[in-house]
Amino acid sequence: MNIKTPDSADIPALRSLWRESFDDSKEFLDCFFSTAFSTNRCRCILSNDALVAALHWFDCMYMDKPVAYLYAIATAKAYQGQGLCHALMQDTHLHLSKLGYKGAILVPENAKLFELYQGIGYQTCCQHSEFACSASGEKIVLRHIDIDEYACLRRKLLPANSVIQEHENLYFLANQASLYAGETFLLAANIENQQLFGIELLGDSTAAPHILHTLNCSYGTFRTPGGGIPFAMYHDLSEGSLPLPSYFGLGFD
Repeated sequence: MNIKTPDSADIPALRSLWRESFDDSKEFLDCFFSTAFSTNRCRCILSNDALVAALHWFDCMYMDKPVAYLYAIATAKAYQGQGLCHALMQDTHLHLSKLGYKGAILVPENAKLFELYQGIGYQTCCQHSEFACSASGEKIVLRHIDIDEYACLRRKLLPANSVIQEHENLYFLANQASLYAGETFLLAANIENQQLFGIELLGDSTAAPHILHTLNCSYGTFRTPGGGIPFAMYHDLSEGSLPLPSYFGLGFD
């Protein structure tokens, strides 16, 4: 078993493992590998020259320190149950520490994965709330904005002790969602068949029905900071110098 940073020749195998492990389209993979992927932000396991496990990460900042958002952690089906995920995670933590990262954060898909990651040192953090509503009220001023403006406004609206997600995080986000700003809020959202999914709504959540009306959507669901829904887990790589983050918003699920 060999754990390593991949090179460009490993990309087809990384894509193949992803397609086997997750219900994502070719277009989604094309988006990730063109906007967010770097061989320097990936670790993988080779067994007899076959790529059998991998994970990727996005660069983030927390309290002015670098942290890694671990993403698309996968083991080939034929190799599951052999402890490869645990080995890959442990190796990645050591690798990240050597590179100067002070923490790792991830978004488990289900309760079973929350338990799995807790067993290797992750703590639940960054709860959020979700609510649904229908369009109502008057239309409001709503602007499409670019990545740079979104990043600037987002820093002003994030709660204290939030993880900052920019650069490849936002390039990836902007290829999956539209970015909007209003007078009192900031929104990243997908719209399909007059239904809106608000990936993140920062600021005045009471604007949600007006947002739907303005965008000609009949119904929508929105994620906002706070609340009681566990969203992310954090693993400290700084020997206890940083507290648990309070908010992590862009989970790319």
